[in-house]
Amino acid sequence: MSAFPEASPTSLSLADYERKLIARDKTIDVLKRRIAQEARHSHATPFAILEQNVGLEKVVARKTMELENERHELEKALAELRITQTQLLQAQKMESIGQLAAGIAHEINTPTQYVSDNVGFVKSANATLLTLLDAALALADVARGKLADEPAMAEFDATLKRTKLDFLRRQIPGALDESLEGLGHIARIVAAMKEFSHPSQNVKERVDIREIINTTVTVARNEWKYVADLETHFSDDLPQLPCLRDMVGQAILNLVVNAAHAIADTLKEGIKEKGRITISAQQNGDYLEIRVNDDGSGIPAAIRDRIFDPFFTTKAVGKGTGQGLAIVYSTVVDKHDGQIRCESQEGVGSTFILQFPLRSSKEDDPACK
Repeated sequence: MSAFPEASPTSLSLADYERKLIARDKTIDVLKRRIAQEARHSHATPFAILEQNVGLEKVVARKTMELENERHELEKALAELRITQTQLLQAQKMESIGQLAAGIAHEINTPTQYVSDNVGFVKSANATLLTLLDAALALADVARGKLADEPAMAEFDATLKRTKLDFLRRQIPGALDESLEGLGHIARIVAAMKEFSHPSQNVKERVDIREIINTTVTVARNEWKYVADLETHFSDDLPQLPCLRDMVGQAILNLVVNAAHAIADTLKEGIKEKGRITISAQQNGDYLEIRVNDDGSGIPAAIRDRIFDPFFTTKAVGKGTGQGLAIVYSTVVDKHDGQIRCESQEGVGSTFILQFPLRSSKEDDPACK
């Protein structure tokens, strides 16, 4: 799985640039020595020597300009190489994490399933046993009048009093229902992990964007549930989107995590206990538009134009790599030929608008049909 742009031809020709620079330096040195030698051994006039010097200066100036251009290209290539290397490392990391998550999800799924089945069985059996208990209590009431002096009857009544039957009758069904609800939540998380970590193999397929968003929200729940309430709003009859599903899921995940962090910075006990994240999806002409809105700290105008730059981050050292929004930009623009923009007001919040074309550049690909 490759989540980032492949290395460009420019970044693959660094050795060629270095060889060119060395060759040009040697050419200039040869020209200098040749003209100096001719000046020493010829009877040229001072004017002729001056012309030669002027010509040499022009050659040196031209070669210097070419070398400067080569240097700029080399610096650009090196910068692209660093970015590509970081992206490839991130891609490998995400692929490894995805494989690990899929394996863990598979391992959790089986025990969760049989525990859920067993709890469901206990719930059904409990209802049956309560019915039998009611019948036994009714029988005991009838027998009590005839067997009041029997030790067995007295022992039964004492045991019945110690068991706090009314309390158990109220609590056991609720406890079983809560257990089944918790196990169902685990099953949904496991299913979301398996779905989220499913690689697209760099092949676009038509997907329901609602499924991707809901899966991503479930996977990222631990990031936002303590700081924000999250809502999703989807237009009716949303068309399927041709996309790389794992990359789109990663992009939305990055935006949700960023939104949670932005909100966390604004929370104050007794003033603002929780924020709000809203994710919406609708068709906008030939595009499917996704909006991720938060009521966090907002983005200062001075840095708003740099937020999609690789390695740019305002987070403290060790808390941000500057790759989150760069990955989002690469996914939308480079991988899907889409558009992305951010609307933000400092102290109010931010909205990221992602627009994916509904007609894929790989429309003839069977996976997109």
